[in-house]
Amino acid sequence: MNSFGMKLRFSTFGESHGKALGCILDGVPAGLKIDEAYIQSELDRRKPGKSEFETARKEADSVEILSGVFEGMSTGTPIAMIIYNTNQKSKDYSNIKDVFRPGHADFTYFHKYGIRDYRGGGRSSARETAARVAAGAIAKLMLKELDIEVFSGISEVAGIASDNFDYEHAKGSIIYALDPTKEEEQKAAILEAKNMHDSVGGASRVLIKGVPIGLGQPLYYKLDALLADAMMGLNAVKAVEIGDGVLSSRVRGSQNNDSIRANGFETNHSGGILGGISNGDDIVLNVYFKPTPSIFQEQRTVTTTNEEVDFSLKGRHDPCVAIRGTVVCEAMAALVIADMLLLNMGSNMEGVTKYYQ
Repeated sequence: MNSFGMKLRFSTFGESHGKALGCILDGVPAGLKIDEAYIQSELDRRKPGKSEFETARKEADSVEILSGVFEGMSTGTPIAMIIYNTNQKSKDYSNIKDVFRPGHADFTYFHKYGIRDYRGGGRSSARETAARVAAGAIAKLMLKELDIEVFSGISEVAGIASDNFDYEHAKGSIIYALDPTKEEEQKAAILEAKNMHDSVGGASRVLIKGVPIGLGQPLYYKLDALLADAMMGLNAVKAVEIGDGVLSSRVRGSQNNDSIRANGFETNHSGGILGGISNGDDIVLNVYFKPTPSIFQEQRTVTTTNEEVDFSLKGRHDPCVAIRGTVVCEAMAALVIADMLLLNMGSNMEGVTKYYQ
């Protein structure tokens, strides 16, 4: 499936080394001011080649809106956006034409479809996430109208975990670090792995503020379930926590319950979601990325004819995919919340009659 969402639905297209990639976003209400400069600024946060902590592939990631916008406003029809690839080096992958890269989707894609685009992973490449960020930027413009904001940052690199979560600091950090006291250590870990032709994993922490009570569609379209689905659908993500996550399984109910007072919850172990429905508190997610599987050490694998071989990878790759991945986490979170807002409008007759009267 190449589509996501119910009321606000988007589909992406394109490959890592194809001519272009993009998305079609359907369900955006008419009359939303579309700030193209803002959309581009979001893509600039995710684009490659900005620093030594990312892949050396340099792409402008310039977005072009093809439809659904007139005189700066959404028309209510599908919004199509395209991003042209301009810096492919497909020859870097010629030596793996018939070789599966350990840790990549090469093996499973080939055995599922019987054909594979070996140039940077084709459709399975994280390059596709640029289209998700473009769609997410429009979702963020929708959320802004309701004073809902989505933030994120890197909370962990190579096991070096943050003790503080400063989202303002993350905005100005080259690796989107949340904890200024751990940032240099995290940077050093990335560069050490890079110099050893290796890679490291990391974690993104997503914070969503201003979400009203009531978002989520039980039982099979719960808010936390869809957020987890959105994050697990990203390249290299291996785990997602809502609120305290795994820690919740290690404590007693008396410790995990969030006491309620007249002015709100005293704690937020639930991460802002109860019974699959937002409770009005901040929504908190932790998203864990594995190390980038593209490393420049000799590895053992098999060919498409199941012959055992040793090989060395070429190309340009992120030493820590979580860094640019955190921007994509934001985009997907915004798309989920915007979709849930539209779905929630008809959850009771009061909402329906308020609109039509």
